[in-house]
Amino acid sequence: MAAVAGSATLPAAELEPDDVTGRVVVVGLGPGDPRLVTVAAAEAIAAVDVRFVRTRRHPSAGLVEPAVSFDALYEQAAAIQDVYAGVVERLVDAAAVHGQVLYAVPGSPSVAERTVELLRADDRVDVEVMPALSFLDLTWARLGVDPMAAGVRLVDGHRFAVEAAGQAGPLLVGQCDSPRVLSEIKLSVEEGPEVTVLQRLGLPDEAVTTVPWAELDRAVTPDHLTCVWIPALAEPVAAELARFVELVGTLRARCPWDQQQTHRSLTRHLLEETYEVLEAIDELDAGPAGYDHLEEELGDLLFQVAFHATLAAEAGQFTLADVARTVHDKLVARHPHVFGPPGEPMPNWEESKKAEKGRASVMDGVPGNLPSLLYAFKVQGKAASVGFDWKNAAGAWPKIREELDELEAAIAAGDGAGPAVNEELGDVLFSVVNVARHLGLDPEAALREAAAKFRRRFLAMEALAEARGVPVTDDLWDEVKAAGS
Repeated sequence: MAAVAGSATLPAAELEPDDVTGRVVVVGLGPGDPRLVTVAAAEAIAAVDVRFVRTRRHPSAGLVEPAVSFDALYEQAAAIQDVYAGVVERLVDAAAVHGQVLYAVPGSPSVAERTVELLRADDRVDVEVMPALSFLDLTWARLGVDPMAAGVRLVDGHRFAVEAAGQAGPLLVGQCDSPRVLSEIKLSVEEGPEVTVLQRLGLPDEAVTTVPWAELDRAVTPDHLTCVWIPALAEPVAAELARFVELVGTLRARCPWDQQQTHRSLTRHLLEETYEVLEAIDELDAGPAGYDHLEEELGDLLFQVAFHATLAAEAGQFTLADVARTVHDKLVARHPHVFGPPGEPMPNWEESKKAEKGRASVMDGVPGNLPSLLYAFKVQGKAASVGFDWKNAAGAWPKIREELDELEAAIAAGDGAGPAVNEELGDVLFSVVNVARHLGLDPEAALREAAAKFRRRFLAMEALAEARGVPVTDDLWDEVKAAGS
């Protein structure tokens, strides 16, 4: 039913629509000081016997007593959306039984009050929302700001990265009720301005504190009466990435499959998505459609990165913003010839990483579970970075012949598929990788292309054999090869 603002409270008997089961009168308890509760709100509280208060964690909540609070819902519900829905259902049920009930909320019912939004949209009850003073009125007075003239944007601290996306300011961030919220605000942008934290406005322990951006989550102890004034941001919060991070968090909270995942269970998916990106890169020669495929696969890979960051954030370790900041700072530090003073020489990349991470050897940075060809390529590159290498491909080439001779000798010695042959075969492959590296080629990509070419020709040979009703043979292979398949 339509929600109207006013001071009159109609008797339940005067409710006309058949589908309406009762009325909810909503009053605001103001920003904190009981003296700031309006006369109309006090009269409504006195006129309605059945009363509910969203939370008793408000200085003016005592004015509504006796009343039923919804504080227990906050403790029991798995998600904040469940709290809001639960409040509405209980109010609707109570209105149906008693005809009319009162619902008191902190501040103003029209400012950052999701339960009131849901009540207004609910056709089962008639809702009367009474105007009230909000924390905003005191905030503008303390800041000396005209919000209309300044073009202030009001955002929810719990959804700062999403609601502030694309905004440069000024911003007033409400509901900054925990250190976690302040930390997420701080991490949403790389560097921010000096900000003003306003707490418990209108109460005896009111505090208005100006703090540096880097100290936002350390300089103050937030509570449910805390908001943050951000005059301007040098760089707006990234809109699309913020929406994506929120989506990953929603999936983690609500999807049964996502809820069961761990860092370890996701490793297979991370590997699969990485190889699908590689496959999409191989298709780039196909034209614009190849880039469409690459965009999609990079998105899937980004989801894996964001998922791991979400799991880490749940464990209180780091967020996606921390991941981005860490790699940003690392790359700047490793490129002094780009970001340092003019004329700064290019550093030895491997030696820099060795010193930075305190490694005893340049080999310490090579993951042991890489694919074999890539592992060999990396190991050789690490050795070359400190000067242990052939001078060029001409120097590395004879090693292949040498290792082939040793492989042939091991086979001739009758070892079969034993350890000696296995070792010599590995040496042959290692030598081939070395030559590829000196030629500036990626052995993994070269082998992948060779395997793809073989597969393509084999499929063509199969099709030819089926069309002619004959088995696959070397002659058919040679025919397909000559045809340029």
